[in-house]
Amino acid sequence: MEKQNVTISVPKNILIKARHIAVNRQTSLSRLLAETLEDIVEKDETYNKAKGRQLAAMKNGFNLGVEGKITWTREDLHAG
Repeated sequence: MEKQNVTISVPKNILIKARHIAVNRQTSLSRLLAETLEDIVEKDETYNKAKGRQLAAMKNGFNLGVEGKITWTREDLHAG
């Protein structure tokens, strides 16, 4: 996989805390950020795939077993 360096600006207090997290996880700050970005991208792709499946299902509709014919009235449903 081809890699590219980037420059980012981060508030100093966040950077210090992120460095501590990286040390605790025995990794570099660069790797920690790369893994976090990979996770964000993966979750976004997974969400978009699921959203596409659901939109397609809603467009196709669901078989409710009535074959498009309503055979009851509101009164029938609420008769009791």
